[in-house]
Amino acid sequence: MTFERRRWLIAGTLGILASSWLLLSSGPVLSDWRLPLMWLPGFGTPMSELEQTVVTQLRLPRLVLGLLVGAVLAQSGTAMQTLCRNPLADPGLIGISGGAAVFALAVIALGEQVGLQGSVWVSLAAFLGALLTTFVVYRLAGGKTGVDVATLLLAGVAINALAGSLLGLLSYYADDDALRLMSFWQMGSLAGASWQQLPLGVVLMGVSSIALFMLRKPINTLLLGERQARYLGVNTVSLKRQLIIWVALGVGGAVALTGMIGFVGLIIPHIARMLVGANIRWLMPVSMLFGAAVLVLTDWIAKTIVAPAELPIGIITAAVGAPFFIYLLIQQKRRLHAGY
Repeated sequence: MTFERRRWLIAGTLGILASSWLLLSSGPVLSDWRLPLMWLPGFGTPMSELEQTVVTQLRLPRLVLGLLVGAVLAQSGTAMQTLCRNPLADPGLIGISGGAAVFALAVIALGEQVGLQGSVWVSLAAFLGALLTTFVVYRLAGGKTGVDVATLLLAGVAINALAGSLLGLLSYYADDDALRLMSFWQMGSLAGASWQQLPLGVVLMGVSSIALFMLRKPINTLLLGERQARYLGVNTVSLKRQLIIWVALGVGGAVALTGMIGFVGLIIPHIARMLVGANIRWLMPVSMLFGAAVLVLTDWIAKTIVAPAELPIGIITAAVGAPFFIYLLIQQKRRLHAGY
């Protein structure tokens, strides 16, 4: 069984290598399978100035951001599904993405009037919106015994509904140019990746990812239920608080840099669970590897399928993820009926 699980770790690693090679070596502007190897001395002719610019300034930061965002979204989805003990949960369920969208789109729609223009302000607003929304949801769901998961989910539903209303209001007042930007942001894209924005994103998502990875053992006990976890010596109140904080930090950082990319945090953990089981020791790293590989591959598809234009990456993830989500709902319904 251990060998089979390690096999999926290897498969995820190979998937990352293959998708990374594809993204670096091909695209609407320049395609050559040898591009990733031209850095090596003695391999073919040196890169031209155009090739160096395309690879180092456009594709490489996009690759780094795609790998990081894909891994963090899948990891956060794994943590949320374990916390909620529900394979249909995802980070957006507690309002993180909705809050980020309200703040980001407010800057896009109204920023010119108050002097807050540019992608930096949009990213900052999205991150602050994600953190503020998480704080509100946490306060609504918190109590003397810690966070109640059912209340947490209900609070998230309410916040998402409110966010939807505010987004509709912003869309009503926005002009045509702002509406286009708002629509594109809501569907997610890695097109804005640059070396200038990566350091902050690497810090935010990197800290979140490392923290969640170090919590794998106590997170595993939640699979037994909170009462059993407490019997095993786990401080479930502190653990749930930490999970929510680190998920908010990672997803907030991801949404701030790429916009809203759906279904990665929902579908990838479930696929990984079907392959390696529910043990977080294996589930989390496999989810991260698969999430990174899938997002990079999806990004390559998004920028080549309608070249020279580019589709928002969220369209591709939704087109693939929505049918699979319906399949999960059908499977869960069958399991519920089988239990009666």
